[in-house]
Amino acid sequence: MKTYSYKNSQNLFKRAAKVIPCGIYGHFSPAPLIPAAHYPFFAASGRGSHFKDVDGNDFIDYMCAYGPMVLGYNHPKVEAAAAKYQKSGSCLMGASSVMVELAEYLVDLIPVADWAFFAKNGGDVTNYAVMIARSATGRKKVVMVGGGYHGVSPWMQAPGHHGIIEEDYRNIVRINWNRYEEFERAVNENPGQIAAFIATPYHHPTFVDNELPADGYWQKVQALCNREGIVLIIDDVRCGFRLSMGGSCEYFGFKPDLICFCKAIANGHPISALVGTGALKGEAARVFFTGSYWYQAAPMAASLACLKEMKRINAPKIMLEKGKKLLDGLVKIAAGYGYNLKVSGAASMPYLRITDDESLMLHQDWCGECTRRGAFFTSHHNWFISTAHTDADIKRTWAIADEAFKVVKKKYS
Repeated sequence: MKTYSYKNSQNLFKRAAKVIPCGIYGHFSPAPLIPAAHYPFFAASGRGSHFKDVDGNDFIDYMCAYGPMVLGYNHPKVEAAAAKYQKSGSCLMGASSVMVELAEYLVDLIPVADWAFFAKNGGDVTNYAVMIARSATGRKKVVMVGGGYHGVSPWMQAPGHHGIIEEDYRNIVRINWNRYEEFERAVNENPGQIAAFIATPYHHPTFVDNELPADGYWQKVQALCNREGIVLIIDDVRCGFRLSMGGSCEYFGFKPDLICFCKAIANGHPISALVGTGALKGEAARVFFTGSYWYQAAPMAASLACLKEMKRINAPKIMLEKGKKLLDGLVKIAAGYGYNLKVSGAASMPYLRITDDESLMLHQDWCGECTRRGAFFTSHHNWFISTAHTDADIKRTWAIADEAFKVVKKKYS
């Protein structure tokens, strides 16, 4: 099986490093892609479940641009909807009627939603949600889960990160995931001071196994928040619409006050949304929050088309089923080589780890060997499954994985 080379990509990165901090910054940074020589850094085009890099190599994409691709790159219905508003004018001196249509659709789609607000990034709406909670409660403190990711604003980042000062996290209380008693203790130790609890619907940090909520966890958290007047915020930026079209809270059976969406909401077009209960609508109206391009009509039209199509085909069901099929096959192939490939998290958004080497070097090598043969895997982050992944993609991925296991078995034997 042919292995890829990345001459153009590597040359571009050298140029980028001269004029851009880190060359490529943030979550697209090559830093966690180990071994780096097995990965492309620059993409050129995408269609369906595949993308091509600047060297012409074709990949089955199991990162889906880190989540935004949910229906397949260049989905015709989504692109046609966006193109209509792009042609007539996407960013004009006034809001578009499609904003109202999208808000109405989200309110109908998501059981807990009585209103919707639109921005651009996941971090925009997690920030806005916390501001609303503080305004509504008159309190300062926010409880969050250690290792949880909600964006890059200073309050979101852990102590020790560059550019973060003590004042940024003075009112942040960190607890462990799935430990209801820790949340209860935090509430008792900070009486009348906690504005919000923010968390993802299940724990999906990087570099470690993901964890689903324990039985009854969210129901107990919700009850305590309701009793103590704490705003319950769910960061559904990654999971949103990959577990349930009504929000991941529907999948796990609880009702938050605010839900943050991004990633899959518009199949790659730049938009995020915050939805909330009627009780917080007035506070949301009072909190000033806006941005230069937040009223662009084309991404809103793309979002409306994306959500309608996902609902029509029952996208979460498709992704969960496709993910299970892929993962069951990979686990079986790994076992044939004497390896335990552990799968955690939801099948539509799984995290994988070969447990036979705690250093993760073996797993990193396997992911890299798969990538340089055309199945784009990362070793540090959860993967994403889309509705565009086909049975042919899955079978091809199994063949690639099998050959990659042969390579690492020989290397580590």
